[in-house]
Amino acid sequence: MTPPEPSAVPEAPSNLNIANALTVVRIAGVPLFGWLLLFDAGQQVEWRLWAFLAFGLLMVTDRIDGDIARSRGLVTDFGKLADPIADKALTGMAFIGLALIFDHWLFWLVTVAVLVREWGITIMRLFIKKYGVMPASQGGRIKTTLQATALAGYILPLELWDTAASDVALWVTHVLMAGAVAITMVTAWQYVVDARRIRADFLAARPS
Repeated sequence: MTPPEPSAVPEAPSNLNIANALTVVRIAGVPLFGWLLLFDAGQQVEWRLWAFLAFGLLMVTDRIDGDIARSRGLVTDFGKLADPIADKALTGMAFIGLALIFDHWLFWLVTVAVLVREWGITIMRLFIKKYGVMPASQGGRIKTTLQATALAGYILPLELWDTAASDVALWVTHVLMAGAVAITMVTAWQYVVDARRIRADFLAARPS
């Protein structure tokens, strides 16, 4: 009797794919976005509008590359590492650039708190990886959406347009950012809890 042939091991996708290319484009676009945002200290409407357009396009690539990677089976270790780094680099540039433009202690406080949280959780993910995968939570996805929307509102030169509509839009942006900061901190605690659980489960399942 002929033994059954062993099942073929699926070949890992190459790192040279369209999803990873979009991630690299997002990383490469961060300096350009920063230059557009900070040109003339962010005091010219035209350049802020160009910065808004660049930010929007780069954030769109975040959604597109993830959808392509999952739908076409192009998820790679490089993509798993580079994609969150690209996101943090882009939003980090936006936070720091806006803090320099507005130069207000509250915006600097928000910037420092958010960036410490973002990079702290990213580093924790790398350490916890040896115990198990810590997937993004629904709260984390809401946090990213709120952050991106609020940052886009601030990148628009609303404070340079002296109209009632721009004042209302600016206050809406303040509310969105407050919500983003609140969810950012709540999800940080949840990720810490999840990381402790993943490590505990791994150690409990390990043969003694």
